[in-house]
Amino acid sequence: MSAIDLNADLGEGFGRWRLTDDEGLLSVVTSANVACGFHAGDAATMRRVCALAAERGVTIGAQVSYRDLAGFGRRAMDVPSAELAAEVAYQIGALEVFARAAGARVAYVKPHGALYNRVVRDEEQAAAVVEGVLLADAALPVLGLPGSRLLDLAAKAGLGAVPEAFADRAYTDAGTLVPRTQEGAVIEDPGDVVERSVGLACDGRVTSRSGAPVEVRARSLCVHGDTPGAVDLARRVRRRLEESGVRVEAFA
Repeated sequence: MSAIDLNADLGEGFGRWRLTDDEGLLSVVTSANVACGFHAGDAATMRRVCALAAERGVTIGAQVSYRDLAGFGRRAMDVPSAELAAEVAYQIGALEVFARAAGARVAYVKPHGALYNRVVRDEEQAAAVVEGVLLADAALPVLGLPGSRLLDLAAKAGLGAVPEAFADRAYTDAGTLVPRTQEGAVIEDPGDVVERSVGLACDGRVTSRSGAPVEVRARSLCVHGDTPGAVDLARRVRRRLEESGVRVEAFA
């Protein structure tokens, strides 16, 4: 029986504003990528989500980002390597306080948005993220796109390198994500998302936007929490995976 982790981006609010249904998603996913205050999230939100995740037995991960609250971490930024490494470590450390208070620990790290896409090919920025993770905790695995510079450098540094797939994002023929600025970058049909999830988990492949089969071997599958009907969709994905004989469990 194959196994896959189901992760979602959580805690993506700020102050009185909330974007994700954290409680609903935490009843479905096995890993929670918690925003650490740079693209979304604040101290109270981080504390609340960590407590909820620990209560439900969901693994806690630090979702680190460029410092870009106004742009939700999705704007391209040029951050010096030393500064980025320090900011990655800072975000992990902040979340660790609340995870420990909830009786859990930060178990992995995942970049968000523009940083996630940047470290697919940018050696310097990927190395800075790895340095930041090492500063915070050299035992933490890193979640990222298969074939990315981030996962390659993480593995070389002795960190766990965990490949991730996206059922609700369009892929290029090269196996990278179609930028959100392009039409069709997000798969909106729930049925398509569910079937793509099964294909990724069982066959390790997905159909690119051009119609070509693309190999995507992943240990974790992301369901975005900021899409309409996210909780219901996540439930459908998990149910379909389990019906297909896939064991849904955390990787960390």
